[in-house]
Amino acid sequence: MNKRNKKLYFEWDTISWSRALLIWHKYLKLNRGNYALEIGGRRGGLSLMLAKEYGMKVVCSDLKNPKETVKLLHQKHETNHKIQYDAVDCMRIGYKDNTFDIVIFKSVLGALGTYEKQSLAFQEILRVLKPGGVVLFAENLECSFFHIYLRRIFVSWSSYWRYPKLNDINLFLKNFNFVEINTTGFFATFARAKFIRTLLSYFDVVNDKILPKKNKYIVYGAAIK
Repeated sequence: MNKRNKKLYFEWDTISWSRALLIWHKYLKLNRGNYALEIGGRRGGLSLMLAKEYGMKVVCSDLKNPKETVKLLHQKHETNHKIQYDAVDCMRIGYKDNTFDIVIFKSVLGALGTYEKQSLAFQEILRVLKPGGVVLFAENLECSFFHIYLRRIFVSWSSYWRYPKLNDINLFLKNFNFVEINTTGFFATFARAKFIRTLLSYFDVVNDKILPKKNKYIVYGAAIK
C-alpha cells in the first residue's frame, strides 16, 4: 500500500495512524467474509480502503448520511459500485444481529463523551458482527499528563471529547473471543507543521519500543466475535 493511498485512507497524521495496518492487514487478508460497515466515515477513507484494497462491499456511514460528501472520492477510484451509504448512530446501529463480517472505525469514541456511551457502542458493534466477524479500530487515547494538559489549551472540542484510557479499551472488548491491540505515537501529535510532524512520527516509531503502552496517544487493534 503506497503512501498516497494511505493518505487517502487515514487523512491526517498518516504515518502514525496507518500503523494500525500492522494488525488490520492480518485479519483483512484472511477470507473472513465480504460485507463491512465503516462507522464515523464522514470522509469515506476506510470504506475506500476496504473496497479498493480488499474488494469488500461496504456500508459507509456516519451520524448523518455521508453520501454527498464522499461519493465523488469513491467514484474517482471506481469503487462506488461496492459502497453504499447510510446514517448510523453507533450506539443504536440500525442493522440486524450478525449482519457484518467487518466493522471498522477510526477516531470515533471520543465524540461520544462518556464511558457508558463508548461501552454501548462496542456492545452494538458486537451485536451486528457475525460470529467470527472482526472489529478493526484506531482511537485516540487519554495518554500522558502532557497530552491532557495541552489538549485543554489547544483543542477546541476537548471540553466534550472523552479520550478513553487503554484500560477502558480492554474493558470494552472483554466480551469478544480474541483481542489483539497495540499503541503508538507520543510526539507527533504536538506538531502542526507537516514536515515536523513527519519527522516526529518516525521518531515515535523508535519510542514505541521504549514508552509504556498507556503513554501513547493512538490505540489500534482487532477483536473477533
